[in-house]
Amino acid sequence: MFDRTKIIEANFRSFLTEETPFHDFTDAYGYDSLKLIDIFESQLISRLMDIKARKLRSLGNSFYTIGSSGHEGMAVVGEISRLTDMAFLHYRDAAFQIQRSKKHYGHTPLYDLLLSFCASSEDPISGGRHKVLGHKELFIPPQTSTIASHLPKAIGAALSLSKNKKMGVKGNLPEDSVIVCTFGDASLNHASAQTALNCADWISYQNLPLPIVFICEDNGIGISVRTPNEWVKNSRMHSPAIKYFECDGLDIVESFKVVSEAFNYSRTKRKPVFLRFKTVRLMGHAGSDIENVYRNRNEIEASESKDPLLKTAKTLIGNKILSPKQILKMYEDLENRIDRIANEVILKPRLTNPQNIVSSLIPVKKVNPIPAVPSEESRMKIFGSEWEQMKSGQTLAKLINWGLTDILLQYKEAVIFGEDVARKGGVYNITANLQNRFGKNKVFNSLLDETNILGTAIGLAHNGLLPIPEIQFLAYFHNAEDQLRGEAATLSYFSNGEYTNGMVIRIAGLGYQKGFGGHFHNDNSLAIFRDIPGLIVACPSNGRDAVLMMRTCVEQAHLYGRICIFIEPIALYPVRDLNEAGDGLWNTEYPKELTEKISLGSFHVEAGGKELCLLTYGNGYYLSRQAKELLSKQGINPTVIDLRWLSAINEEALSKTLSEFDHVLIVDECRKTGSLSEGLMTMIMENCQPLPKVKRICSLDTFIPLADAANLVLVQTQDIVDASLSLLGRRHE
Repeated sequence: MFDRTKIIEANFRSFLTEETPFHDFTDAYGYDSLKLIDIFESQLISRLMDIKARKLRSLGNSFYTIGSSGHEGMAVVGEISRLTDMAFLHYRDAAFQIQRSKKHYGHTPLYDLLLSFCASSEDPISGGRHKVLGHKELFIPPQTSTIASHLPKAIGAALSLSKNKKMGVKGNLPEDSVIVCTFGDASLNHASAQTALNCADWISYQNLPLPIVFICEDNGIGISVRTPNEWVKNSRMHSPAIKYFECDGLDIVESFKVVSEAFNYSRTKRKPVFLRFKTVRLMGHAGSDIENVYRNRNEIEASESKDPLLKTAKTLIGNKILSPKQILKMYEDLENRIDRIANEVILKPRLTNPQNIVSSLIPVKKVNPIPAVPSEESRMKIFGSEWEQMKSGQTLAKLINWGLTDILLQYKEAVIFGEDVARKGGVYNITANLQNRFGKNKVFNSLLDETNILGTAIGLAHNGLLPIPEIQFLAYFHNAEDQLRGEAATLSYFSNGEYTNGMVIRIAGLGYQKGFGGHFHNDNSLAIFRDIPGLIVACPSNGRDAVLMMRTCVEQAHLYGRICIFIEPIALYPVRDLNEAGDGLWNTEYPKELTEKISLGSFHVEAGGKELCLLTYGNGYYLSRQAKELLSKQGINPTVIDLRWLSAINEEALSKTLSEFDHVLIVDECRKTGSLSEGLMTMIMENCQPLPKVKRICSLDTFIPLADAANLVLVQTQDIVDASLSLLGRRHE
């Protein structure tokens, strides 16, 4: 139809060359003229970078054209906020980053952004993996999401400021920082935004410190869907505990005044703010967007008439700060400068091999040193009357509690939180007494919202804390999986290892609760974790292993910033006996040496013969040990392997071990489709020499029902015995 980019650019140039007088400028009396010019320069750069990105795209040199045109007023926020006010940004906030870069001597925003546009491996934030705003030295973590999944972690970062101070932990941000969180009016309607704002209200309503400035950049449209008139204002202005501001984001003077007020309020009161920043969207949603399909010409031209560059130019000219000729020269000089830099950037290297692409999936740089283990005296004091109990065998539940106690004592940065984890001690009492031992800052309740539990963990980690959040049940995790998949697990990858958010997510899961609770308390699928690169997934089967594996996970999270999923088999929490009542064979003693750990990928071998190996984990290991006892009565002595780690499997060592057996039965308590057994079967077929005869037994592809019906769909001990005999070609005796 017509090239709106060229029309918008021509409109701006025409305005600067025509001699028609105008009177609709904003009085800038009392404002620093040089500062206004400086902000305007960032606005111009942002616009010219959008135009350049589209030109480069047409030549096959740029690969992402969602721009910031119409949102250039965010340069004011880049100026008002401090360099150390960590910013989680909307993808249309190039002007913010450009202006903030001026606070850091020697920063090269044009060069860096163009490297990102062109997917160069020299891009300082993502290393060519994605076009993202962000820079470590500018305190702007990269955002890969185009919706609102960054809001929950922004709350966590804001919450960390008071937590760090009260806990005496030196974080990455100054104590008086304010967190900046920006997003669009369409994103406001996303579940992640709504739950985050509700969480901010919930926290601030209790008069807890939460210095965060939410900025909703309201341009009135989300791709093609219009935002109802005044929807943003009327949906947010009556918030119980978040103060509402709004301004015309097209007006540099009004924006300067209101944004300053908003930040001053949040910084001094340590309270959250919601700022409606009214903008306009120019050039469509992205370069591939055919805007005239859903907007008529009058609507498009009406938006273009509100161009913030025209508005700022009028203010500067009307206040005799700059002349039209000076602005035009400024514009053309910047355009030439960007062209020169782009000509260099398109020649820069890109990612050329798989190894370079995946190199930042798993953080390798040490983030924090491991603290010294606590003294015996301090441990005796913390454990109190339970100190003597640690010398005898205990259940999985009790040992996890003690393990967490030692971790909280050793790592002053560690915090445990989630629904009911404080005074109640969690649904299964795993965190009982931890708040009494360590106080409300290290062990605290969250609201009933898995999205914010995980988002809070990400934000806390951004400021140097070591989060150990609890998700009550595995089935509940699905409410918040994007916080893991789209935010936490991608951070190291999309920041080229510059940013990490190490954490250990404890999840009570799997089945076998004797029919109690049905599916939502007996979810037996781990597929969601298996396809997320870089995760550590741990699943202990007994108390001793749980303690030692938890130590490894915490060390990996603290030392390298790894993301760890710690699956705790609910059904095994209280189990003491293995083969018969009173045998106490599933009780284990608490590890005496605090430096003892189970290394990643290390599996346990319960020795037996070479005829049959039962390869399993979690409840499956418990059941396989029972099956081993029953099989022994028929003259069969299987070896049982407990994988322990469901990711980071040491395939070389495991394959070598399995090659020693004639038969391998994989016992997988999870549903057959999407189960770990699929990957194990493939691994065996690809790596074992000689190849054993292999079979797998899994639970049925169904959700778990109530009562005794649960046993009909889950793998049982007798099922393992029967499958073993079938694999060996033997009959029951």
